[in-house]
Amino acid sequence: MDVYIMTESEKRFAELIWANEPIGSGELVKLCEQNFGWKKSTTYTVLKKLCEKQLFQNESATVTAVLKKDQYEQKKSEQFIEENYSGSLPRFLTAFMTHKKLSKKQVKELKDIINSYEEES
Repeated sequence: MDVYIMTESEKRFAELIWANEPIGSGELVKLCEQNFGWKKSTTYTVLKKLCEKQLFQNESATVTAVLKKDQYEQKKSEQFIEENYSGSLPRFLTAFMTHKKLSKKQVKELKDIINSYEEES
């Protein structure tokens, strides 16, 4: 399933929910008014859209995440690599490193990730 790519304002809204969940929908309206200058109707319109995209849920006037922030970011990254590099992480890294030199610290971090993955397999 493809993850929905949020607009910048939807992302700020999502960040607000992730930072405060579980949050009552009335409290969310207040936070959106304070942080974004949104009216109640705008908050509920955006919330409804993101609930339909199965990122959040609003049950009994309490908003919670269906996908936590790290899960959303992971799915978005996987989708990007799938769509742009045929799902090949090595092709992505090669393209990335062609234009950007990795520091020794970054190389070590990547080696550590690979080594820990190999140990688990």
